Amino acid sequence: MELQEIVRPLIEWYQANKRDLPWRREATPYRVWISEIMLQQTRVEAVKGYFTRFIEALPDVQSLASCSEQQLLKLWEGLGYYNRARNLQKAAQVLVAQYGGQLPADYDALLSLPGIGPYTAGAIASISYGIAQPAVDGNVLRVISRITASHADISDPATRILVGDELRKVMPVLEPGTFNQSLMELGATVCVPNGMPDCKNCPVYRLCEGRKQGVAPDLPVKTAKKPRKLEHRTILLLVRDHRIALRRRPPKGLLAGLWELPSLSGEAGQAEAVAAVRGWGLEPLRVQPLGKARHIFTHVEWWMTGLRITVEEASPSEELVWAGPDQLREEYPLPSAFRAYLPAVEA
Repeated sequence: MELQEIVRPLIEWYQANKRDLPWRREATPYRVWISEIMLQQTRVEAVKGYFTRFIEALPDVQSLASCSEQQLLKLWEGLGYYNRARNLQKAAQVLVAQYGGQLPADYDALLSLPGIGPYTAGAIASISYGIAQPAVDGNVLRVISRITASHADISDPATRILVGDELRKVMPVLEPGTFNQSLMELGATVCVPNGMPDCKNCPVYRLCEGRKQGVAPDLPVKTAKKPRKLEHRTILLLVRDHRIALRRRPPKGLLAGLWELPSLSGEAGQAEAVAAVRGWGLEPLRVQPLGKARHIFTHVEWWMTGLRITVEEASPSEELVWAGPDQLREEYPLPSAFRAYLPAVEA
């Protein structure tokens, strides 16, 4: 089977079966860029609402470049991987300074922007500008591994480069964006991960070497990830005058620069929590347990225990700010790690 043979069947299938997604309705370079960054590590269904809200608030490169970090992170709240948002703004500022506020119609220039790697550069270049560059992500690596019955390890960067080189050779000059999207769509809806691909509905069923050899469900080959580090934390919901305390996280590291419910390392007892609260210049009046929760990051898993502590202020603390319901909803970006305790916040 020659890889060239899959091009036309995939394009025709995609044109007849593609999902109606907000960023596809008007595939401007800016909209494609924002959507592709949001879709990294995040499900399509989760991204739809975020994308619409983001575009309404920041409709172009100039507005993204000039918005406050607080507004940017609030728009990104819940999507996770917040450095994606910060890199969006850094890139937007470069675009305003060097490219007249427009994403350049040049693959290498796109690749030089903060937060844009080969996949995103290929997606923008091909979909918005018709430049014949592949866009190789996990979906595409899985699809090509199955179609070609390749047992190359897709976690090896050399495999990604090789797949990109092979796709570049067969990229249709007139429809590169459509072809790239057809591969993405096939991987998202038919040639799915973690189990049996839906071979009977695949437009390249008769061409697929993985199906012919009976190995498609076993592909792609991927080196197992290292187990996540487990961290125990005690989350403190400090309540005063119908407001809750928030604390800014350090500028570097996990959830850098975001607001959080104050927390302690380990599974702290009530006496330890009360001592910490007094260290912030507050006097605890009542302590209520909030139960346990877990949150998974890429390399770390938090096992959390929550305590709701009603307090009165003894002396002001520069480390904490107090936010009412409207401020929490509209101003302060609170990472989803703390969502398990939001019902207690609302109460």
